[in-house]
Amino acid sequence: MKTAVVILNWNGVAHLRRFLPSVVAHSDDADVVVADNGSTDESLAVLAAEFPTVRRVALDANYGFAEGYNRALAALAGYDCFVLLNSDVEVCEGWLQPLVAVLREQSDVAVVAPKILSLGESDRFEYAGAAGGYIDMLGYPFCRGRILSELERDEGQYDDRRDVFWVGGAAFCCRAEVYRAMGGLCREFFAHQEEIDLCWRMQLAGWRVVVEPKSRVWHLGGGTLQPDSPQKIFLNHRNNLAMLFRCSSPMQRVLVAVVRPLTDAAAALSYLAGGKVAAAKAVWRAWCDFVKWHPRLASERKEIRARVVCESQYIYKGAIVLRYMFGRRHFGRMM
Repeated sequence: MKTAVVILNWNGVAHLRRFLPSVVAHSDDADVVVADNGSTDESLAVLAAEFPTVRRVALDANYGFAEGYNRALAALAGYDCFVLLNSDVEVCEGWLQPLVAVLREQSDVAVVAPKILSLGESDRFEYAGAAGGYIDMLGYPFCRGRILSELERDEGQYDDRRDVFWVGGAAFCCRAEVYRAMGGLCREFFAHQEEIDLCWRMQLAGWRVVVEPKSRVWHLGGGTLQPDSPQKIFLNHRNNLAMLFRCSSPMQRVLVAVVRPLTDAAAALSYLAGGKVAAAKAVWRAWCDFVKWHPRLASERKEIRARVVCESQYIYKGAIVLRYMFGRRHFGRMM
């Protein structure tokens, strides 16, 4: 399968110099492409001078993660699969072949991802994907190896290949034809949870999402927005609400409509109690945007739900926040 490893860059020249050498060295079976999201630093000059074998796609502005990738991949013709790889990911020898093999051997798999470990603590799972992700009935994401902010050490406990609900956008290997057929990532999301939304839509259309732990990568994480950034809180809340409205079953949609306003209000109050006024405002802004988006989301939901082949089997029927509050903070045998 002809493969392109595509790295989206925005003013990340330091990341390019640090991480791109490992990608070039260990991606012999693929073309390495850097899509530049309108950088104003010396990224393009450094790519031309120091990485002449790397193909460059120069976008004219910062379109965010979602639309940046949509535009970059639209410019790449003739590939069977794309690997969306964050600019702050370090790879090792043999990381790519197991991913492509899954797509080649299993025709109903749309996307497959590696086990994602922390670059700072190489034996611990990384937040954004770990060993494959799920959501609960209220839409809160979690992973094998990560429940909310609790990260497990990798002791081989999640080394089985399996179907999951979502895989992290930090290293996302997908069929090019399916990516295009699904309309790519939702551009309005800009960044955060767009890969979960895409994985959900793929499953509703009858495709599988798989994690293949024979492949490992190490992710720095937090390179653009820190975990407590009000902008990150805003994007995560808004995009999660939009995703749920677009994709959820009628039963789940009713549950979310009743309970999520209460849990999000509780989150905002918790931020206020901790003196994080900007974070509380971010939750409010997320809901304001969600309400403004309602007419468009209703139209998109109608289109998505009209094409449903099957509901996902990988939505946790409980509430992950309650599980966490009662001390059950490892994945264990939940799914």
